[in-house]
Amino acid sequence: MPLVVITGANRGIGLELARQYAADGWQVVATRRDGSNQGGLADLAGVEVQPLAVNAAESIAAFAALMQGRAIDLLIHNAGTMGPDPTRQSKDGIDAAGWLETMQVNALAPILLTLALKDNLRPGAKVATLSSQLASLAENVSGGLYAYRASKAAVNMGIRSLAADLADQGIILLALHPGWVQTDMGGPKAPLPVGDSVAGLRRVIAAAGPTDTASFIAFDGRRIPW
Repeated sequence: MPLVVITGANRGIGLELARQYAADGWQVVATRRDGSNQGGLADLAGVEVQPLAVNAAESIAAFAALMQGRAIDLLIHNAGTMGPDPTRQSKDGIDAAGWLETMQVNALAPILLTLALKDNLRPGAKVATLSSQLASLAENVSGGLYAYRASKAAVNMGIRSLAADLADQGIILLALHPGWVQTDMGGPKAPLPVGDSVAGLRRVIAAAGPTDTASFIAFDGRRIPW
């Protein structure tokens, strides 16, 4: 039975990822911040729920110790934040502390956790990080959301470096755009149901091979320019 680890899985895309992988017969380790509500995870039979604060080095170390000796087939970095209010990451003002917090969660945490778990990754395992189309330098013609865009662009660069550094293990690393999804983060105007986004993400992950490592791909298979 293959094993998937999903961060930030107590709601939204993470919860739906846990639900769909569990329904498909995977062994699922779903993480949530220590003390946060389990949300819908409490209703998912057979899903192992563990605490993990991705912005805390000691929590990452504790989770890695907990996973010692367990082989991972798929690691999904879903935990993330939109950062400060949009008005505080715009030309009208910058929340500097909020920017740094956003970078900690969105850019640094996936790299640290991947490295902490690299000995758990089976040869040929996949590491998928939920990035965003808003990270594309080529497609940014609207501005705004400085901290969020910067954090996702930064994690994309980290993914590219990890892909090179873990190539000898055959690890496949992906930056994925889930679309504009109907979640708490996506908001009420989002056009894409969470189930459709996750089904698409799963198809992209399943189809990815060695030549796809370090690719930036949308849930519908579209290649996104860096």
